[in-house]
Amino acid sequence: MDMRSTTQRTALISGASIAGPALAFWLRRYGFAVTVVEKSPAPRGGGYPIDIRGTAVEVVRRMGILPRLREAHIDSRRLTFLDADGGTTAVLPPHVMAGGAEGHDVEVPRGVLADILHGAVRDDVEFLFDDSIDTLTDHEHGVDVTFRGGTRRTFDVVLGADGLHSHTRGLVLGPERRFHRYLGYCFTIFTMPNTLGLSHEVLIWNTPGRAAALYAVGDSPELYAFLNFARPEPTCELLRDPEAQRDLVAATFADDGWEIPAMVAAMRGAADPFFDTVSQIHLPRWSSGRVALAGDAAHAPSFLTGQGSSLALVGAYMLARSLAAHRDHATAFAAYESDTRGFVELNQAQVGKGDAALFPTTAEALERRNTRLRTLIASPPRTGRPAHTALTLPAPTR
Repeated sequence: MDMRSTTQRTALISGASIAGPALAFWLRRYGFAVTVVEKSPAPRGGGYPIDIRGTAVEVVRRMGILPRLREAHIDSRRLTFLDADGGTTAVLPPHVMAGGAEGHDVEVPRGVLADILHGAVRDDVEFLFDDSIDTLTDHEHGVDVTFRGGTRRTFDVVLGADGLHSHTRGLVLGPERRFHRYLGYCFTIFTMPNTLGLSHEVLIWNTPGRAAALYAVGDSPELYAFLNFARPEPTCELLRDPEAQRDLVAATFADDGWEIPAMVAAMRGAADPFFDTVSQIHLPRWSSGRVALAGDAAHAPSFLTGQGSSLALVGAYMLARSLAAHRDHATAFAAYESDTRGFVELNQAQVGKGDAALFPTTAEALERRNTRLRTLIASPPRTGRPAHTALTLPAPTR
């Protein structure tokens, strides 16, 4: 007799940001014993605002956390586009530009969503902070895991929800460079004092090949600041050198006006700058053996789509549902990918709309973007972007 058919299944999730806790929530509901390992010493707060759109809104409703997210909704009221001198090009409601559905979609600081997700599972799930997976050995009866701290344990399945630069993915599918699709830009995000008195709004400044944004969450005394620039080749060698990152950004924006000098100075002194390339992940498959991937680890869409958190939430729901429906891990992982990949790829393909809207690289492209903005002002869309709701969420497995 196969005793595993009558015993509680175990799952190890790597990553405790968005996809990881969402996966933990649903797997625990389906009766799994869940462990989450996270390299940070505690749940990570902070982070720029994120959107929960379309199908993902139904996921958080089924989780019972939608009311709390509505309470935390940022309610940005104005998106102002500026030219190189700081003159106003266009002013729109933010949801019009993002392809969202007003009154339906939710926008919250990333840290708020992460905190709510963690709170929903912390009493029922084992968390291992300040640790990570060192090695994985996949075999007929499970996955033997050695943790960085030296502990060794065995799980029925291991699920990588550890982001764009997923360590779990590297262990089972190989180096990131094989799956990394660079989209032609680098960016940095940091916080700075709200000396401009901005409130419930976003300012976006453009010149060909360079962009900046200041994001005021409510009446906060701090702004989220963002600097983005086109670069033909990715700067992977800089991802571990913060001082070189700052130097590159400062040199790129050295001759620009408006508030750019103040932003560069704030970046230099910021304690929390984040630098990365604008990229996507495209995998031939989302699993290997008893290990599967979710969220950005499986299919990062880039912030140009505005769909990273939404895809993470939907993917977590679909993966957990498939594992609950199918005792065999291979069958479960195949169903998860078959049912979800089309939705993911459709949303990854939205990157061109974000690219053209936010970061025109030539004067001609910038003028086309500005013409489109004027069209949107005159005739705003009445519904959200169809890609955001292209997946009809199936009922939970019973």
